[in-house]
Amino acid sequence: GLPKAPSAYNPVSNFRRAKIRQEYILQRMRDLSYITPEQYQVAMAEELHIRGLGNEFSTRADFASEMVRQLLFSQYGEAIYSQGIDVYTTLLKADQDAAYRAVRRGIFEYDLRHAYRGPEGFIDLPEDATKRQRAIDEALLAYPQLDDLQSGVVLDVKPKEMQVMIATGDVITLKGESMKLATASLTDSTQPKKRLRPGAIIRLLSDGGIWKLAQLPQVEAAFISMNADTGAILSLVGGFDFRRNQFNHVTQAQRQPGSSFKPFIYAAAIEKGFSPSTMVNDAPLSIGSMETGSQAWEPKNYDGKYEGMMRLRIALAKSKNLVSVRLIRAIGPSYAQEYIQRFGFEAEKHPPYLTMALGAGTVAPLQMASAYSVFANGGYRVDPYLINKMTDSKGTVLFEAKPTHAHEDATRVLDARTAFVIDSMLQEVTKTGTAASARAKLGRSDIAGKTGTTNESHDAWFAGYNPQVVAIAWIGFDKPASLGDRETGGGLALPMWISYMSTALKDQPQQAREVPAGVTQVDGDWFIPEFSNNGGVRELQ
Repeated sequence: GLPKAPSAYNPVSNFRRAKIRQEYILQRMRDLSYITPEQYQVAMAEELHIRGLGNEFSTRADFASEMVRQLLFSQYGEAIYSQGIDVYTTLLKADQDAAYRAVRRGIFEYDLRHAYRGPEGFIDLPEDATKRQRAIDEALLAYPQLDDLQSGVVLDVKPKEMQVMIATGDVITLKGESMKLATASLTDSTQPKKRLRPGAIIRLLSDGGIWKLAQLPQVEAAFISMNADTGAILSLVGGFDFRRNQFNHVTQAQRQPGSSFKPFIYAAAIEKGFSPSTMVNDAPLSIGSMETGSQAWEPKNYDGKYEGMMRLRIALAKSKNLVSVRLIRAIGPSYAQEYIQRFGFEAEKHPPYLTMALGAGTVAPLQMASAYSVFANGGYRVDPYLINKMTDSKGTVLFEAKPTHAHEDATRVLDARTAFVIDSMLQEVTKTGTAASARAKLGRSDIAGKTGTTNESHDAWFAGYNPQVVAIAWIGFDKPASLGDRETGGGLALPMWISYMSTALKDQPQQAREVPAGVTQVDGDWFIPEFSNNGGVRELQ
């Protein structure tokens, strides 16, 4: 059988607790006459040597592992637990570790900006030292550590200082900035369930060796990256912590993409004669119920500002909603709905209304990764895949992936010229637009992407790539709720993407795009003559 709470008593991560458990078991064995008193004394005196686990192959890939398990179970049933099948995935350790860190950091940084919700529980602290320690140990077993999110019990609270015992038995002193999250929870006027007092069970986070008060997040996130040419999944993080929530937000979540969906509408417009230099009016617009099919609608820009006539390139970089609405109005929602299916989107999840221009349909992050790869690889559809190979216990190959490759045998779904023009516009987003911090922090000019923030900030996205790697970051609540008035894709999802890409693209040379035949420059911007009979659409009021 298994020992009680094996992870909690792991001697590698918690030697003190494991030692206490060892001594208790030896005492019970002596008391029940399984060992003699002499054997008990010898065992108690024996020096323990703990062999640490190597981390060469260890990584946090719980969601990906569960995807593999489900796939194997659907094919082999219960036999997968006894047949010794070896599975080789497409995940890269460095990429997976980077994605996991990016998601955790992104969630923690968001949570630390918002209100403290109070301790997770309370215990009584006995006066007797032995009983007190036992009560603390039992409490921390009930609130286990979640990787870098440590649980602790408050021992003492002063106006500007707090002492907390963690599972290792160490006492941490929090003061100053380390307690900033919960300053309001230290006063007597605080609601009892939110008050920090001796016996409170709280969470701590070590940030660069400095302990800070934290809390168990309520917000969730997802991150997926893949090879733009083959679809091989390089990293996959389906949520904050698999032990707490097994819902895979990469594959199962259906969320509104917001402005991160605009590039697909822009691509449809390019093939209707628009160009990056087309002038479109960024001005308020009132749309009657006859056109919407329901109630009248007055779309607004996120910042409430309007700049009049502007080039499409700048409108996408600044994520101007009114320009996108005018664009889909001009090309027709039905045409747009048909067009987006080439990227793998389902028509029924994107009704042919003007609101499609603002990402009012629903998508999964995995779908977005596949769709954005079309821009990254020059117009080819590649299907994401996670398993490279499977072998049985004798080494016989049971399965081996045969992915299609962009520019070779993958299906072209987008004209190379359209892909190039949209790619150039998405590079502008990371150069001068809502994601300009990406280029500044990564020091690369070959990245492109689009931020996305939905109505009332329910969802925050960043979808981006370079010619090698496509990566999608999302953050939001499982039950849609506002992330906060000032929370955006650029402020929440983009930092996760930058953090991951700093590892994924490290030491990789920058890749310049080749200009496809049939694309010319007019007035300093790209233009496709074939789609622009009689000069194309020059302006749209």
